[in-house]
Amino acid sequence: MGRLRQRAGARMNGVQDGMEQLDEREDGAGGMTEVVSDAPVNPWGLDLDDPFIALRLTAERLSLVRYVFVVQIEDGIATAGQRASLEYADAVLIGWPDEHAKGLNVPTDEDRRTIDEQIRLMEEYVDKFRTMEQDGDIDGMTDTLIRITERVARVRSIYQPKFLLPTFAEIRRVVQDEWDEDMGKIDSDTVMNDNGESGLAKDVQKAAFDADEAGRGTDRTSE
Repeated sequence: MGRLRQRAGARMNGVQDGMEQLDEREDGAGGMTEVVSDAPVNPWGLDLDDPFIALRLTAERLSLVRYVFVVQIEDGIATAGQRASLEYADAVLIGWPDEHAKGLNVPTDEDRRTIDEQIRLMEEYVDKFRTMEQDGDIDGMTDTLIRITERVARVRSIYQPKFLLPTFAEIRRVVQDEWDEDMGKIDSDTVMNDNGESGLAKDVQKAAFDADEAGRGTDRTSE
């Protein structure tokens, strides 16, 4: 989680700036002049000219956010929305290609502008996600994970346009059906009959009765 707070993912404008960072300082005439700072923009040692670098950065970013989300919800029973948000991230990350894999589309200049915009939006959502994590806002984190995943899915679709990715709406419908079924089973186990017994309690009593009968049968055989 510390990596998330340290902005491990490079913002695309930082990637395009290269290894030098420009700073503005006031000159003697009261104007501003550009000065090259010694602070590196690329402390990760990445090949900034690699057209596939965004593929790696976005996958790592989403994987990290997903992990933080899992840590936040693992102690309770996840809601349908939380499950769907997590399943959506998993669906987008599944089979994620290495940036040097064969068959990837080389992004055009227009594609790169789209990638830049998607990563910028992704980082804005990551900032919001970080604040929500600190505030314990699970509902906000759930929705923001979806927004981050959508940005990453858009980037992947540029490199792999033939790889069909599900939408969140499709994931949500499936997860909601599964969640309703699971909750229905729990409800049927806890519904009380006229004698104040739940379905689960009756199952336990029946199992105990069967075990007792089996024990008596063994005793009679030994006699």
